[in-house]
Amino acid sequence: MAVSRALPLDALKVLFVTDGTGDCARILGLVESAVAGGVRAIQLREPTLNAATLAELCAHVRTLLEPVSGLLFVNDRCDLVAAGCCDGAQVGCHSLSPSLARRAVGTGWLGASCHDPEQLARAKAALVDVACLSPVWPTRSKPGHPGLGIELAGEWTLMGGLPTLWLGGVEARHAAQVAALPRARRPIGVAVMSAIAGAEDPRAAAQHLVQAWAASLSAADPASLCD
Repeated sequence: MAVSRALPLDALKVLFVTDGTGDCARILGLVESAVAGGVRAIQLREPTLNAATLAELCAHVRTLLEPVSGLLFVNDRCDLVAAGCCDGAQVGCHSLSPSLARRAVGTGWLGASCHDPEQLARAKAALVDVACLSPVWPTRSKPGHPGLGIELAGEWTLMGGLPTLWLGGVEARHAAQVAALPRARRPIGVAVMSAIAGAEDPRAAAQHLVQAWAASLSAADPASLCD
């Protein structure tokens, strides 16, 4: 089984996930704003677009990411990773299993959506590069779900034993709460959708998120302050 090269974790402080409208002009405008605001990782979540359109969209997005050494992931499309159109694929609960996806992407990067410790364990066993744990906070995409909360999310992140992003209702104001966790229980970054895509000024929103989360995730471990 091929194993990917080391994932540049610094690029994943804030990952912008597109919101599935299928509007390529809008997507490129949002990605341009996000990158201008400091985002260095993009995930195209566009299930209505066919492979040819996605490949073309990837090419355009890469022209925005290459000058800043950014990363491009695409939901589900392991074939686009194998074809060199993007850096990695993100697989969900109804996608290829992480183990099959790992075979398909070869040395490309692989992310997996996880919602419980069992899914995190399967992701680790399949040599997934990064897990995306959700929903951590209440989110409009899962109405009525209270979210895991940072204590449980931190416990599962520690148990999972692999780099983990937190998704679901992420806002800049949550960063200080996460900074209070021991470093081993923190995510390596966060994934956001509406916080940028739904903002009046996507570039300013991206910049605010990047600044807040970069400071939070690199903060000293609070446990070390007691030594």
